[in-house]
This record gives sequence, structure tokens and C-alpha cells, in this order.
Amino acid sequence: MPASPPSILWFREDLRLADNPALAAAVAAGGPVVCLFIHETGAGAGRALGGAAEWWLDKSLKALDADLRKRGGQLVLRKGAASKIIPAVVKEAGAKAVFWNRRYGEPERTTDAEIKAGLKAAGIDAQSFNGRLLMEPWELKTGSGGYYKVFTPFWRAMQASYRPVPALTAPKCIKGAALESERLEDWGLHPTQPDWSGGMAEAWTPGEAGAATRLAAFLDDGINEYADNRNRPDLDVSTSRLSPHLRFGEISPVQIWRAVKAGVEAGRANERDAAVFLSEIAWREFSYVLLHFNPELARQNYNPAFDRMPWRKDGAALSAWQKGMTGYPIVDAGMRQLWHTGWMHNRVRMIAASFLTKHLLLPWQSGEDWFWDTLVDADPAANAASWQWTAGSGADAAPYFRVFNPITQGSKFDETGAYVRRWCPELSKVPDKYLHAPFEAPANVLAAAGVVLGKTYPKPIVDHSAGRERALEAYKETRTPQDAE
Repeated sequence: MPASPPSILWFREDLRLADNPALAAAVAAGGPVVCLFIHETGAGAGRALGGAAEWWLDKSLKALDADLRKRGGQLVLRKGAASKIIPAVVKEAGAKAVFWNRRYGEPERTTDAEIKAGLKAAGIDAQSFNGRLLMEPWELKTGSGGYYKVFTPFWRAMQASYRPVPALTAPKCIKGAALESERLEDWGLHPTQPDWSGGMAEAWTPGEAGAATRLAAFLDDGINEYADNRNRPDLDVSTSRLSPHLRFGEISPVQIWRAVKAGVEAGRANERDAAVFLSEIAWREFSYVLLHFNPELARQNYNPAFDRMPWRKDGAALSAWQKGMTGYPIVDAGMRQLWHTGWMHNRVRMIAASFLTKHLLLPWQSGEDWFWDTLVDADPAANAASWQWTAGSGADAAPYFRVFNPITQGSKFDETGAYVRRWCPELSKVPDKYLHAPFEAPANVLAAAGVVLGKTYPKPIVDHSAGRERALEAYKETRTPQDAE
């Protein structure tokens, strides 16, 4: 019997071996498997990764290659335009099939469609799969046949219709096909001169094994308090911290879904907390629906009425926000956590985003860009959808008149002050009463705490009440005459 020809498994945002339908199909084809990752460049590559995400990708690819080598395979690395590299690798390997899991940004979808058409025209089998979402963005439709634009009915419909596909175990053996590979080190994904990634290295373990460890830890210690504690940035176990692993596909949402449901059935997780946590996974799904049907989600207002929004230009204010030097401790703590670890607690993300778009009246795109560059979990759908939600321009958005008060938000969700004291150590000796508004503390209290406003810690760059009123006035520009009635 003649040997089966090689197949190509094109890794993209699915850097795992378990629960990977494209990999399973490639292994099932019977021949050697070329495990290929392309560092895509050019117009068809989509949005270039930010610095923090590049750091993560570097570590994730190393972990993936190690896992493949344990099974007899190896990761082949190439850099350039996928439309040129895929046909070239097919020819090099003598491959007869190419498998991949789908992506949902418009440039990537266009590239994938063109590659698939070209392969099929050349007599090469080309198959794509859903390895990234619970459901494809086009599968869940409203009664009128459109896509859901409000989360609650979307989540209700998903709960009613979603059934997880059977689990796919990681292949025990992968017949490798030896092709020339570029060196990962030559891609320059790890920062140098300076290397600012030390805090991220302390906080994270990229790779499929790291993702499995994070999920297990959350199910053991965190999920049963999730509904009550998920807004507490001072508690390390209050959130799953799976978002960067999901971003790079080191774990799939269906794996998380199955594990949580199994935990409920086994009595390890209660139904209330499990449902709240899975609803957050569904928010990610909802974001991908929005991206699929609104390809410019990261650049253009979902609600065109916000094209009239009189955003300000203020480079100094933007820089102060980026550096965590606004004078509002909960905002500054979040921005410093982001810079140090590449991640920020979700409640604080909302507070920081509200502060930028409302107190400072700076465009949400400026914040989205900064998060894209500094977040290890910078997701093309969730990042843009979340910023538009906070700004008020997005689908099912927060109402324009909802302006988070950073003082009361800090007092409510960081009640003990542990979060602020960790990331703003210059305020560590400020009493709880004044910690979230040190500018309201008497001079003798600040002196005793070693704080000199404007020197050791900044004065507020905007007055809360004045900023709120300015925002409400500006947001009137986005309202139609019918809204004003």
C-alpha cells in the first residue's frame, strides 16, 4: 500500500494540540504532517500584534514546538505573505491537503478564501474548521434573520441552542515532515533594549500546559465565588485569567465550557457562579459576532451618531493616563498593572476606559490602540467591542450618561485598598478613608503618609464633577432630535 502524502496543518490562533479540529483532520489523513506557523506580513495579514502580544506569541510558539517534538513532530516557521508561503510549502512538502481553523477579521477571511480557492484549483484539498468559538458568528440568528445586537437575548438564545461538540484529545503521535524552518529568535518578538517583559514573565506561563493549569486552578479556587468576587481587583482568584490563553488558542472556549459544566455536575462548582462565568465567555462570542458583521469595529463607531462626538485632543492627558499618573488611584493602579503584567482586571478596565472617554473626553480609539499594544490578551473582537461599549458608541452600549466615578468605584471594589497599595506604593500609608481620593485628605494626613501631591503623587488632571459635566454636554451631540424629546 502506498504511503499517504503529507498534509499541512496551518497553525494560527489555535496554538494547542488538544481540541484542535484542524490538527485532528491532518493527523487522520494518515501521512506526515507539516505543522506550519506563518508570521504574516503584508496587506492580507490583518492588524499587526502589539508588543505585549508579540511577547506572548514568542513564548507560546516555543511551548507548542516542544509539545510537537515530544510526539515526533516539529513546528515549521515562515515569515511573509501567507498567500505566497502556503503554495510554496505545499510544493516543498509534496502535500495534497491543507487544514486550518477559521479566523474572523475581514483581511484574514479574505486571505483565507483566496488561498482556499487557489489550492482547490490546483487539486489540493483545503479544509477549514471552527476551532476558535463556541458557535460561528453567522449561526445564531434573530427571529428576523439578522444578527444579535443586544447581549441578553443573544446569551439566552445561545444557552437554548448550544451543544458542545465532542472532545478531541491531543494526538499521541504526529508524523513530522522535516522542512526548513526560520529561527523564532530572528523574528524579534521578545523585547530588547530594553527588555520590559520581566513583570509579564512573573505573571504568566504561556502555552497549552499553562492554560490547563490556569483553568484547573480557577475551578479549584475561584469559580464558586465568581459572581460575588469578579469585580474585586484585590483578589487574585476573583477571575480566571484565561483571556490571553483564549486569545492565542492555547485553550478553546468549548474546553472551558465542558470543564465548567462537568464541575457543576460533579458538585465542584455551583450553578449560579458557573452561569455568570460562562456568560463572560459568551460576551467574547458576542464580540466576534459584532466583528464579523462590522469589520471596522476597531476604527469606526458602531453607532454612526458618534461620528458627531466632539472628542478633544490632549497629548499630555493621554500620556498621563497611559503612565498611570492621572491623580485617581484606581485608574492609576490599573494602568500600572497593565504596563507591568500586560493585563488589567476587567472592572478596572471599565473604570480606566470610562475615565479616558468621559472625564478626559479623548476618543476611544486612542485607548483601544494603547490596550492593543500593552495587553497580552489584546483580542481583535473583544478589545474593540469593549471600548465601544464603554464609550457608548457600541452595540448594547453603556448609556452615554453613565460616567464611572473613580473615587466611589475604587472605594466599592477595592474596599481594603490592597489593589491600589500594590500598584501605587507611594500611597501605601494613606488611610483607607482617603486612599481613593488623596487630594481630599487634610495636609497633616498626607504629610504623615509621606505624600506630597504634585511631587510624590500627581494631583488630579481633571476635576471629577467638571469632567462629568463636560462629558454629558459633549455627548448631547450624539443624540438625535427624537432622543432629546
